[in-house]
Amino acid sequence: MARAGQRGSGRARTEPGAQSRRAPRPTAQGIVPVLAEVARDVDKAVQRPPTRPGVRTKFQVVALLVREERARVKADSGLTESRRGEQLKRLDGVATMLARTAARDTTLLELLADDARVSDAARSYKATLMRAGGLEPPEEPAPAAPVVPAPGASSQVVPRSVISRQLANPFLAPDFAAAAERTAAQARRLAGWELLEPLFRSFERAADGAPACMPLPEARPVPVPPGRELMPHQAGVVEATARGHRTFLLADEPGLGKTAQALLAARAADAYPLLVVVPNVVKTNWAHEVELWTPSRRATVVHGDGDRMDGFADVVIVNYELLDRHVGWLGDHGFRGMVVDEAHFIKNKTSQRSQHVLALSERIRARVARPLLMALTGTPLINDIEDFRAIWQFLGWIDDGKPLGPLMTSLENTGLTPADVGFYAAARSSVIDMGIVRRRKVDVVADIPARRVADLPVELDGAAGRSIRAAEAALASELVRRYRSAVEFRGDGAEVVDGIDHDLVRRVAAAELKDSSSKAGGENVFTMVRRIGQAKAGLAADYAAQLARNVGKVVFFAKHVDVMDQAEQTFADRGIRYASIRGDQTPRVRQKNIAAFVDDPEVAIVVCSLTAAGVGLNLQVASNLVLAELSWTHAEQTQAIDRIHRIGQDEPVTAWRIIAAQTIDARIAELIDSKSGLAARALDGAGDEDVSSTDVQLDALVGLLTDALTAEGVG
Repeated sequence: MARAGQRGSGRARTEPGAQSRRAPRPTAQGIVPVLAEVARDVDKAVQRPPTRPGVRTKFQVVALLVREERARVKADSGLTESRRGEQLKRLDGVATMLARTAARDTTLLELLADDARVSDAARSYKATLMRAGGLEPPEEPAPAAPVVPAPGASSQVVPRSVISRQLANPFLAPDFAAAAERTAAQARRLAGWELLEPLFRSFERAADGAPACMPLPEARPVPVPPGRELMPHQAGVVEATARGHRTFLLADEPGLGKTAQALLAARAADAYPLLVVVPNVVKTNWAHEVELWTPSRRATVVHGDGDRMDGFADVVIVNYELLDRHVGWLGDHGFRGMVVDEAHFIKNKTSQRSQHVLALSERIRARVARPLLMALTGTPLINDIEDFRAIWQFLGWIDDGKPLGPLMTSLENTGLTPADVGFYAAARSSVIDMGIVRRRKVDVVADIPARRVADLPVELDGAAGRSIRAAEAALASELVRRYRSAVEFRGDGAEVVDGIDHDLVRRVAAAELKDSSSKAGGENVFTMVRRIGQAKAGLAADYAAQLARNVGKVVFFAKHVDVMDQAEQTFADRGIRYASIRGDQTPRVRQKNIAAFVDDPEVAIVVCSLTAAGVGLNLQVASNLVLAELSWTHAEQTQAIDRIHRIGQDEPVTAWRIIAAQTIDARIAELIDSKSGLAARALDGAGDEDVSSTDVQLDALVGLLTDALTAEGVG
């Protein structure tokens, strides 16, 4: 077994915060020396990445205590001004150490956000430090058991725009057909039989290769926006919806376009407003897909308390973690459809997020006769069929004890009971016909390209995201300053350009790029891209973990060591076995790690350096690849994809490119794609273009400066 695999397995057993946290020795000089000692330990640890959970906890606790101690010192009327100034100066020294540490690992900034979670381990360590510094920690109240709001109950927040919508339309149109639709099917012949367990067991008894897909009608042409193309397998689900089918467990493999199918099905069913519940990593992408596939419909994404959401939008997108804050108004919003992405997230019915999803579904079904309900997951149905109990309940096929409505009717119509030999096959067919759709890439290989790059926009939230956007704005301001200075000092004989002087813009960008390449320090395009990569690392790793659960082996590419470290830590924390391919490995270690990924079914992910593993490597055991950081050239990106798209690869290949929305990252992705055509023509002998990384870097700065000048009204 590869060393990396062993390392991943061992680290997976370490709980966050479980590292040894030796309290500094008590001091008679107060809390500041204690904090300074821990801050120095943290800084040393961060210099030896990856930054482990215990180190992150120490950083957060010291930062919290510095903040609290500053407030206490300022409010202490018993201190003289000189003593107060001395104490604040010492605290500033600790704060400076923390800032230097955060510059080494910008992901630590997330721990300082107002909404950052303070774990029980952090609270315990905080009390330990306070006692060591001679302070008495406050008594912590016992945590209250989580309360799941009843359907329709008021939640903690109601966004202002939602209140505006309620005032504009205080009455939801009644749906009189709902009462008739909710009339339960009467069990006659099957009365008294336990039916749920036989239904679950029917999937386990099915032979390998038994179909797990409902019969889909022959698809008619589906109108899509210009530039979009719906594949035949996608059109079948949309056509089934158009003909009246309203519940789907859409379990296609990743890469087969489940998002597009769900959005076009909602359009076919006129299921607006539509509620979409998703993992945090993909909610920005869902808003992007709404714009691509149904541009006439407005989407809004719920962040935090929903202050920026649009209560009048057609599609409301919320992540699982925010449901407890918004479940009340969501239940009263009048949704006519609901989509749950990565629906295996609700498999544990005792979890709060599962109960919220089920409560919302029940609320919608109670009011709307035939709402569109879609559960999306790439997890194979044959594994752990019990996991789908909550999903079937979300879809309204069953409740806690029995099949409901059409499913019960279908079971009655078989004429069989669980005591009959043929019951299990008939029961399985009855469930599948309720709306299970499962296709693999190999099943629809003729529909999809041999390889494709799928962009996954993510939004950088919290302190790290704010810091990156501020740094990008500072870089743009510096470029504008250079441009205005050049305009002011050019000679009288220079040609006057009306509006933006694009030639001057390019010269200014080239000068900035030259300066950035020749000197260290300061904010520039290279540090920006690296910081964005660090901020995306956790989201990219999260998505790779989801892929690994759904489709098996995944290749994860990154440019920087700290991004690889953070990804590996994420996989280890989740108990996912991984191998690692880096530039500092000996040939023997490298080969052992490759063999671990290729040959060991337990090693689900290989974490690769984009430069060290971009060539001379065969990883075609996987057909999915995650590009956590962008290359500077299309060729480098293609080399990475070619590690799995090789002769002998019998499945279509999908490269998932993680892009930080609303940052320079998105611009770089567009530039790489636009210049790929130039590179192709040069390779084909039709031109002599040399598409280098410098071209992309320069054009990224040109675009940043042009946008900034346009925003200021120039041109």
